[in-house]
Amino acid sequence: MAPPVGCFLLAVLFAAPCKVITSSEQMCMEKEANRTYNCENLGLREIPDTLPNTTEFLEFGFNFLPTVQSTTFSRLVQLIFLDLTRCQINWVHEDTFQSHHQLDTLVLTGNPLIFMADTSLDGPRSLKHLFLIQIGISSLEFIPVHNLNHLESLHLGSNHISSIGFPEHFPTRSLKVLDFQNNAIHYLSGKDMATLEATNLSLNFDGNDIRGIEPGAFQSKVFQSLRFGGTLDLSVILKGLRNSTTQSLWLGTYEDTESQDLTPAMLEGLCEVSVESINLQKHRFSDLSPSTFRCFTGLQELDLTATHLSELPSGIQGMNSLKKLVLNVNHFDQLCQISAASFPSLTDLCIKGNLRELDLGAGCLEKLENLQRLDLSQSVIKAPDCCNLPLKGLHRLQHLNLSYARSVGLQGQAFEECPKLEVLDLAFTHLSVSADQSPFQNLRLLQALNLSHCLLDASNQHLLEGLADLRQLNLQGNRFQDGSISKTNLLQTVGSLEVLVLSSCELLSVDQQAFRSLGKMSHIDLSHNYLTESSIGALSHLKGIRLNLANNSIRIIPPQLLPVLSQQSTINLSHNPLDCTCSNAPFITWCQDNLHRLEDAEETVCANPPSLRGAKLSEVQLSCGITAVAIFFLVVFSFLFTILLVFAVKYLLRWKYQHI
Repeated sequence: MAPPVGCFLLAVLFAAPCKVITSSEQMCMEKEANRTYNCENLGLREIPDTLPNTTEFLEFGFNFLPTVQSTTFSRLVQLIFLDLTRCQINWVHEDTFQSHHQLDTLVLTGNPLIFMADTSLDGPRSLKHLFLIQIGISSLEFIPVHNLNHLESLHLGSNHISSIGFPEHFPTRSLKVLDFQNNAIHYLSGKDMATLEATNLSLNFDGNDIRGIEPGAFQSKVFQSLRFGGTLDLSVILKGLRNSTTQSLWLGTYEDTESQDLTPAMLEGLCEVSVESINLQKHRFSDLSPSTFRCFTGLQELDLTATHLSELPSGIQGMNSLKKLVLNVNHFDQLCQISAASFPSLTDLCIKGNLRELDLGAGCLEKLENLQRLDLSQSVIKAPDCCNLPLKGLHRLQHLNLSYARSVGLQGQAFEECPKLEVLDLAFTHLSVSADQSPFQNLRLLQALNLSHCLLDASNQHLLEGLADLRQLNLQGNRFQDGSISKTNLLQTVGSLEVLVLSSCELLSVDQQAFRSLGKMSHIDLSHNYLTESSIGALSHLKGIRLNLANNSIRIIPPQLLPVLSQQSTINLSHNPLDCTCSNAPFITWCQDNLHRLEDAEETVCANPPSLRGAKLSEVQLSCGITAVAIFFLVVFSFLFTILLVFAVKYLLRWKYQHI
């Protein structure tokens, strides 16, 4: 019986009672103390008393405020941003915001407004952004004109407005954004357009199906951007825009919108419009020929995303000013089918998500000697010997994206044709790499390299040779031999690294000397591996970094490793099986003293013991000393032990005396 009793006494003596300290819940979520609050969808009928008077940004949508008056927000006089989306507001009374001199943005989206008083928006000294989306209005006469002299953006989408003619004295001079999308506007008159006094305005008519524009309505007007998305007949728009100027013209359509095929005749009106950028996404071309692009000569950007193209005609002339060409989600079989020679000044070319297997060919882009950015991502590409032939002549290329391609083979100096590359993205592309030399060895200017999920052997020590200026490296999802980063590894050749991502690499351990060559690090991501606390020592020489160790197998961090954590700027230890027992008490105390360093502290929780599973480390309190109960048992145990000892000595002396 002695051993069980002894164990019981020891258990009572050294047991560590644990409890979680929780804070009371706030009705509104605090995003920034005393300034920013989210009270959305709480069924509120008034402003909670718990909101401080210093509140500046308030999201109050999806509550119930049928009437808004001067007393509703009178206490919150420092409001800058107020969102009242879908609060079932019917009435906005006089002087509702009379005390809110700093109010900058007011959102009334989705409220069935019946009445807004003429002075309802009086008070703010500089109201800049007003959202009246889907409030059921059919005329601009509904909007109060008082105190809108500083208005910069007015959003009126999804209403029943049929005319853009603003009432007399409505201040439009300061407007920068005017949004009429999804209304019932079918005709634009010169009189209506004359009410828009602003210059460099961004004007949105998406979803209105403009059927007519009075000749001269846009005469000599200058815009930042114009949007006529979803228009059935683009020739109406282009003729109506005659002699106008805009930096951007968005004429795309949508999958669920009927539109006519584009012919050269429909695009002739573009010849009399001064425009730098055009978007024609999801249209179809009929009789595609060089003459289709006759009026595109002044363009700097052209977006032909999802325009069902299988080739661009050769012989396109006059597009020497084009800097950016977007051909995403089309049907090219070969890269040569884009007729690159027609666009000699291109600096940006994007062919993302091509819907057929794309053959990169040889020298298809050779004439694009000024090309700086090339994006071929998310296309089915099989290139067993990449990439010098496809990239021939691209000596000024700085950004190359081949991510999410099917398979690419890289031999020695695979990018010899583009030695000025600074960013290379090969993520989620199955790479075949020669083991004896680096395919990147001539890229001495490369600063960012993404090799995530490339099925690479990350134990290849030659892989990164030659990347003298590499700052960011992503190896996520690749595997190291035996799940370990050894003392000698591929990172020893990239001493300039500042950001390193090694998440999801199935790592079990990191040698203590593995990162010794990396003295300039600012961020290391080792999340989603199987690392234990023993690997933390590999970071002992690094200071001031953002360290991500989330989703690993860290249980107990001994005191000698706490200085390694203390010298970092932020640490993420969430989703680890952390012990919350006295054996881990120093680490728990460190966490509570360094909450400013912990990222995702809400998910940094206990896994053991079961009684504390899920408790936040920031709220756990351990008592690891001797309790009053333990002291009582200790005294009793000592007393009994003393008596037992006295009797034992007495018995021993008596026995010894009897045997003399």
